[in-house]
Amino acid sequence: MKIDDLMTNVKSVGIAGHVRPDGDCVGSTLAVYNYISEYYPSVDLHIYLETIPSIFGFLKNSDKIEEAKEEKLSFDLFICCDCRELNRLGNAAHYFTDATTTLCVDHHLGEGKYADYECIIPDDSSTAELIFDCMEEDKITKEIAECLYLGMVHDTGVFQYTCTSSKTMNVAGKLMDKGIDYSRIIDETYYQKSYKQNLVLGKALLKSKLYLNDKVILSYITKEEMEEYGVLPRHLEGIVQQLRNTKEAEVAIFLYQTDDKGYKVSTRATGDVNLSLLANKFGGGGHAKAAGFSVHENPESAIPKILAELEKML
Repeated sequence: MKIDDLMTNVKSVGIAGHVRPDGDCVGSTLAVYNYISEYYPSVDLHIYLETIPSIFGFLKNSDKIEEAKEEKLSFDLFICCDCRELNRLGNAAHYFTDATTTLCVDHHLGEGKYADYECIIPDDSSTAELIFDCMEEDKITKEIAECLYLGMVHDTGVFQYTCTSSKTMNVAGKLMDKGIDYSRIIDETYYQKSYKQNLVLGKALLKSKLYLNDKVILSYITKEEMEEYGVLPRHLEGIVQQLRNTKEAEVAIFLYQTDDKGYKVSTRATGDVNLSLLANKFGGGGHAKAAGFSVHENPESAIPKILAELEKML
């Protein structure tokens, strides 16, 4: 499915991704926005995301991102990227349901048919890789390539996760040939951390513990600790990856507090375990080696339940 195939007689387009947008979500949605704005300039075009990390601010048209409202709008075409569930579109969900035609591009499996047109390929490394296939390659500009490359970098852990394929590397090479500063994208959006981020990472590492015969490493950060170090949830990106790098462990788990009784849980694996099955047990989802979910209780009661499920799987 090519985006151009859906643009006939379309006068308005909305684009959105999932709540708490990560690199793949931001990169894929902005790539679609830039593609349509470049080749269909007369279209009334809108992109809706929650506040994105400032490190992604260099991407073209990131300043055009809007906050979804309760206003009544009916788009001719609405495109959701990296989001297979309506409730994860957040406040933009009503734009999707009210649209004349809908398209979903994602690499996550879900229940039943979601949109009028779907491009769902779980074997692809990222939604950004899928978006590349939805565009005419010769029409991908340098600015669009930057968006797609960023999305791929973040969902593959700089091409080290098992979701990385030879196709992934070929697509990345084609994007590099567009003249992007690929090393800057990797360094400034994936590896570089502020001093405060390094401090809270240190706190998470000091609090971490090994479980289940050292096969699992787990840590968590509370709201009070985030306030102590002056960081927000979006600044905690990378902590679960650092835990994953622990030599002894096959599974890394990181929890951070989102409200008085809720924690977001991120998981990563190097061993032979399917974390999407674990996430599904708690109402979440994801991939075999990277998945997430939420718990609505304190870590003292949630952690034993998570470990009990993992023990069965390991």
